Amino acid sequence: MFTSLDHLAIVVADTEEALRIYQDQLGLPFLFTEVLEEQGVRLTHLDLGNCHLQLIEPLRQDHPLRAVLKPGNTPLHHLCLKVGNVPRALQELPTRGIAVRDTTPRRGPNQRKAAFLDPSSTGGVLFEITSE
Repeated sequence: MFTSLDHLAIVVADTEEALRIYQDQLGLPFLFTEVLEEQGVRLTHLDLGNCHLQLIEPLRQDHPLRAVLKPGNTPLHHLCLKVGNVPRALQELPTRGIAVRDTTPRRGPNQRKAAFLDPSSTGGVLFEITSE
C-alpha cells in the first residue's frame, strides 16, 4: 500500500527564521511555499534528496498548532507516506486496524489529495497519506 516517504513535517513559528537554518545554514534546496488559507497554514518544502522537509507555520494566533510551539523548540509534527490512491487507502486502512482521522481526503501541497490517520492506532505518531 505505501510506496515511499513523501515528507517529514515540523511546526515552526516563523518560516523565514526557519529557512535561515534549513536553507542557508544546512544548504537544503528550497522547492516551494504556499499558503492554505482554509487550513490557516503556510507550507514550505525543502529538498532532502529522497523526500521533502515541510515547514508548517500556523498563520492564526488561535491555530491549534501554536500550542505545540515552545521557545526554542520546533517539534516534529507528522510523517507523510505516499499511497497509490488516497480514497482507497482510507477504506482499506480500517480493515487493517488503523483508524483514520480524515474520512475524506483534503487538499494537500501541490493540489494533491491528503488525509491523516488517527495517532491512537499508530503508536502515538501522526501519519499523513498522500498520492500523486
